Amino acid sequence: MENVKSQENKQYRIALRNSGLIDPGDISDYIAFRGYEALGKVLTEMEPAEVAKMVKESGLRGRGGGGFPTGLKWEFTLKAPGDEKYLICNADEGDPGAFMDRSILEGDPHSLLEAMVIGGYATGANNGVIYIRAEYPLAIKRLQVAIDQAREMGFLGKDIFGSGFDFDLYLKLGAGAFVCGEETSLIQSVEGKRGEPTKKPPFPSESGYMGKPTTVNNVETFAAVPPIILNGPEWFQGIGTETSKGTKVFALAGDINNVGLVEVTMGTTLREIIFDIGGGIPGGAKFKAVQTGGPSGGVITELDLDTPIDYESLKNIGSMMGSGGMIVMDDSTCMVNIAKFFLEFTQDESCGKCTSCRVGTMRMYEILEKITNGEGTEQDLINLNDLARSVKDTALCGLGQTAPNPVLSTMNYYKHEYEDHVYNKKCTAGSCKALLSYSIDPEKCIGCTACLKVCPTNCIDGKAKEVHVIREDECIACNACFEACKFDAVIKP
Repeated sequence: MENVKSQENKQYRIALRNSGLIDPGDISDYIAFRGYEALGKVLTEMEPAEVAKMVKESGLRGRGGGGFPTGLKWEFTLKAPGDEKYLICNADEGDPGAFMDRSILEGDPHSLLEAMVIGGYATGANNGVIYIRAEYPLAIKRLQVAIDQAREMGFLGKDIFGSGFDFDLYLKLGAGAFVCGEETSLIQSVEGKRGEPTKKPPFPSESGYMGKPTTVNNVETFAAVPPIILNGPEWFQGIGTETSKGTKVFALAGDINNVGLVEVTMGTTLREIIFDIGGGIPGGAKFKAVQTGGPSGGVITELDLDTPIDYESLKNIGSMMGSGGMIVMDDSTCMVNIAKFFLEFTQDESCGKCTSCRVGTMRMYEILEKITNGEGTEQDLINLNDLARSVKDTALCGLGQTAPNPVLSTMNYYKHEYEDHVYNKKCTAGSCKALLSYSIDPEKCIGCTACLKVCPTNCIDGKAKEVHVIREDECIACNACFEACKFDAVIKP
């Protein structure tokens, strides 16, 4: 597959191989790029166990965050007793700033459909569900068009390729709950129940949707399957690192020049992604940290920029692969505030089923709020660390278990910033408004009244051609005076 092998600017397209190259609304375009050829090979030349074995031998691991071997998961479902089995695609991408799966769905929907039919055959499932967030209207529209086209062409439905194998699927719209990225919560939601995790075991491969053996994979995982079938497991094995094969799609966001999606081979370093592909930090600012894994990940400092991207390496430095969100931060970022930002998200998204996550994430957020408001104490730092470790060890599902990661990693690498907030009541990055104290340099102020005119709280005293003074107790740190002053007289902490 020539388009799969093309490599430009250190990128290697497998999951995104057809995006931007074909018309996603025309099945003939997909077929022209060897679409459904892998499905034909599987149904006419291979047994289900052979397909699962091929995917297992390729080294493909789940791209949704956990990194579980895909072929092994397929084998479990295939071997599970039962005449009725299901295959579910997790397209409920919930990380802030993440749009990897969405791009595949919008740009190459047939790659998912083909992979799901292959997955259904390999696991013994005749029914599939694509669980997609309702906030993706274009992806939903293109998926439905693709499903209708595939049925019309005989790639979905009864007796596909004359093989006697039946497989069909439908769309299930989700309401955008982050917890439904966890497979048991997702299954509960597909069944029409509240999206809450269930205890494992039993695993979905034994008892999942409607109590039947079920396989759950995400969009990016499925997208790699047809190329593996066509090129062989050895081809995929030859890409990446010893333990992490293939490529990974990342959504670059934050303080970086080239915002957007990148697909790189496993083993590419963070430095290459951020500076060679991403173009570095805007405005000549200095790199401070990068958060991988979204709200469930951790910050990585300049010391670890040469870490190769793979599941184990990221875990070893206190972060994780996650679904592929990558937020870059420059030196103006307050790491305490960043931890609070992610905790605000995860505590809001907690399903509330287990106490450690429901209450623990809320208490962590409250402590972080105290610290960023200048009300933190030494005991708060101790409590925050203890609480984070407790939640990590006792939460029921992956959301709660990983929610403390941003806190633990920022406390590990940027302990001095936490101490500055608590002991000196100071935010050196200038992000925490409660800790900001604006003033006016009498040597530079010429009394132009520019700052006075833009102040929303009227907390600046002074007349024209006289030195102005800011009443700090009334200042809301809106930064308006700093931006308005043309003489650098306003001093910003």
